[in-house]
Amino acid sequence: MAARNDGILLAGRLLLASALLPAAIGRALNPSGFALTLAATGMPYPNAVATASVVIGIFGPLLLALGLLPRLVGLGLALHAVVAGLLLHRFWEFSGAVARVEQELFLAQLGLAAGFVLYAVTGPGGWSWQGWWHGGERGTAPAARVPAPKDSAPKDSAPKDSASKPPRKRAAAPRGPRPAKAAA
Repeated sequence: MAARNDGILLAGRLLLASALLPAAIGRALNPSGFALTLAATGMPYPNAVATASVVIGIFGPLLLALGLLPRLVGLGLALHAVVAGLLLHRFWEFSGAVARVEQELFLAQLGLAAGFVLYAVTGPGGWSWQGWWHGGERGTAPAARVPAPKDSAPKDSAPKDSASKPPRKRAAAPRGPRPAKAAA
């Protein structure tokens, strides 16, 4: 069952990454044009914001696809998607068909943000760099605990007062160098 979940998590990571990379590559090929678009929205420091957006848009999906730093990457990409939606798809400033298109694009950005938050919460799964590096113990949901089997010894064989006494602690072995053995 875990292998099926790992495959689903891998597919989800790849789909989310593929939703971001084409736009990020387009912005990376023309960062000044993207900065002009941001400047038209009234964004202060549009060149710095465009550069940061390109870096996040390129490296975020790559880290996402590999399954590295899931909480940081997931929450960072979610914040990036919400800010990009608010800056680039201001549907409330338009009317008619343009407003509907911009509203759909804004809601798509919010949907991407929700996917990134889910990724941050669930982790990358076992089929990821993090899962491989840690032997599958991190990046996946913890396994359900199985209760320890009860003692099979009959109740009459145990001393009556053993349940009321706490278990004894074993004395620690002395630390330090071992004495040399005597020659015979």
